[in-house]
Amino acid sequence: MNPRVEEIRRRLAEAFEPTVLDIQDDSQSHAGHAGAAESGGGHFYATIVASAFEGKTLVRRHQSVYEALGEMMRADIHALSIKAFTPAEYQLSTHQE
Repeated sequence: MNPRVEEIRRRLAEAFEPTVLDIQDDSQSHAGHAGAAESGGGHFYATIVASAFEGKTLVRRHQSVYEALGEMMRADIHALSIKAFTPAEYQLSTHQE
């Protein structure tokens, strides 16, 4: 597996103890993209379901993910799409599909 994905997974699991954690690397879809080439970072999608998000706004959830990833956001990650749910929200979202 991709070492960046594994490190993202490790940091988020440690920070949030999620019940669901899905990390997808979509970097190949952005090959040649100027911003990614300049930063050396990849494009990732993250779905995180954790009780740690209870009572937090969407902005604060995203900020906490960025904090957990630390310097990876500057060096290894060019773009990160985040879906951050509480367990109850995730349960509702899976029943609405």
